[in-house]
Amino acid sequence: MARYRGPKTKIARRFREAIFGPDKALEKRNYGPGQHGPAKRRGSKQSEYAIQLGEKQKAKYTYGILERQFRNLFDKASRMKGITGENLLLLCESRLDNTVYRLGVAPTRRGARQLVSHKHITVNGEVVNIASYTLKVGDVVGVREKSKSLENITASLNASNKKFDWLDWDSVSMEGKMIAVPAREMIPENIKEQLIVELYSK
Repeated sequence: MARYRGPKTKIARRFREAIFGPDKALEKRNYGPGQHGPAKRRGSKQSEYAIQLGEKQKAKYTYGILERQFRNLFDKASRMKGITGENLLLLCESRLDNTVYRLGVAPTRRGARQLVSHKHITVNGEVVNIASYTLKVGDVVGVREKSKSLENITASLNASNKKFDWLDWDSVSMEGKMIAVPAREMIPENIKEQLIVELYSK
C-alpha cells in the first residue's frame, strides 16, 4: 500500500500547521524548514500557481493520499452534483482510514491506516483492510472483536474527546455509524479547496 514515508515535521513546518497531529518540534520552530527558515527570504512573494499547488500538497499530506489517488478523487468529485471542492473534501472525509481517525480509534490518520491494513477494523460486520474504502451514510465502522482489547486502541479512545456531528460512536460496542454527509463547515481542516479546483482546472 503506497503512502508517504518521509519526514513529518519538515512538511508540517513548511505549511506551519500540525497537519500530522501534535508536534513538539513544530511548536518550538514555527517557521519554514532549512537553515534560512527563520529569515525572510528574498523574493518570498509566491505566484498564484505556487499558492494553489501548496494547497493541494497540504490536502494530500493531511489525508495521507498520494498524487494519482488524489487526482482520481478530484475527477470523481468533478462528476458529482454540487460544488467540486466540497465534494473533494467529502470524498476524503468518507475514506475508511479518516473515519477511524475521526471516531478516535486511532490518534492519527497514519495510525488509523495501519489498523485498517492489519485487519482490526470492520465495516457492517465484515473485516475491511482497504484504507481508501469509501463509506456511505448508514455504514457502521467497528473494532474487530479480537482487537477490542488492544492497548493502542483503548488508549486512543480514552484520550479522544472530539465529537463530529456526522458520526455517532457507541463506546460499549466500539462501533461508529456514519449518520449524515458532513457539510463543509463541519470539516475542521484548514484547506482552501477552491484553490485546488483552480489548479486542476488549468
